[in-house]
Amino acid sequence: MIYFITPYPKGNAASQRFRFEQYFDLLTARGLHYEVHPFWNEKGWEVLYLKGKTLQKSLHLIKGIFRRWLLAFQMKQSDFAFIHREIYPTGTGLLVWYLSKVKKVPIIYDFDDAIWLPNYAATNKRYAFLKSYHQVPKLIKNAYKVSVGNDFLKAYALKFNTNVCINPTTIDTKGHHNKIKSYEGQDQLVIGWTGTHSTIKYLDDLLAVFDQLTAEGKNIKLLVISDLHPNFDREYLQFVQWNKSTEIEDLLQMDVGIMPLVDDQWSQGKCGFKALQYMSLGIPAIVSPVGVNLKIVKHGKNGWVCEKRNEWKAVLHEILNDPAQLKGKSKAARSTIEQEYSVNSNSENFIRLFEI
Repeated sequence: MIYFITPYPKGNAASQRFRFEQYFDLLTARGLHYEVHPFWNEKGWEVLYLKGKTLQKSLHLIKGIFRRWLLAFQMKQSDFAFIHREIYPTGTGLLVWYLSKVKKVPIIYDFDDAIWLPNYAATNKRYAFLKSYHQVPKLIKNAYKVSVGNDFLKAYALKFNTNVCINPTTIDTKGHHNKIKSYEGQDQLVIGWTGTHSTIKYLDDLLAVFDQLTAEGKNIKLLVISDLHPNFDREYLQFVQWNKSTEIEDLLQMDVGIMPLVDDQWSQGKCGFKALQYMSLGIPAIVSPVGVNLKIVKHGKNGWVCEKRNEWKAVLHEILNDPAQLKGKSKAARSTIEQEYSVNSNSENFIRLFEI
């Protein structure tokens, strides 16, 4: 039995959906049995990022810890514990030690961000001191195998464990992302961005570029798909509330997808998910030259890599002056995902995680 020990309920968090949940059918087809055990149940997930709700959050925290220990007592040496990101938010490491040293359960520890660095939602800032960032090295040390999303994360994990493999964040190009952008009859350039409220801040530095383009009379729209409205308003801004059921159709409104980042350790740990989503639908991406972005996007071929504002503006001018080039880059973008970052191309790599 493979026990997926996750922070959130199935189907709710992007990191879970695109790192392992979309492989569940493959596990079943290979005769492997699994169960998903989230720390926060559905009710806990509903209040987790709301302001206040201290009592409810505390009760769900206690319940989650209880469920974790109960699960640990039930597990057998023949089982696998696939732990994504954390065993529980305030863990002391004792539970991981018990699983690996006492129960002798092989732990596969999976993460796709630089989670040893402090990072938290603004709505839960007052509880940030409870987060157990310092436990990440202990989790890595006690794991039988470590699964990470890119080379930067691998380099960190190798400091504590020699059995580290890269399991990239991937896209199901035959399932959820099975449509391709059509570039017919475009009379406006739709520049798209998608992500959670915690990363909307990366758009701030590009607003001056968009303002300049509209001042020049360029017909652009900035489409933002997120859980919360950005903290700025512009006439060219269109906000769409993220919805899993309409996610693909909403993304297909974009002509080009953007992924601006600041070059710091946290961004180095990112796995290029926004670019992967855009490109899987045949939408070329413009990205900052940070971390794995440079492996995914090849400037001028399947997208563009831009650092300074004048570079972003120059590329957008190029697209506006020659929108027909988007079709060619659309095919190259989709091909990159199918060949290197799809569920199909990564299936055997994923299955090998569960080999002793």
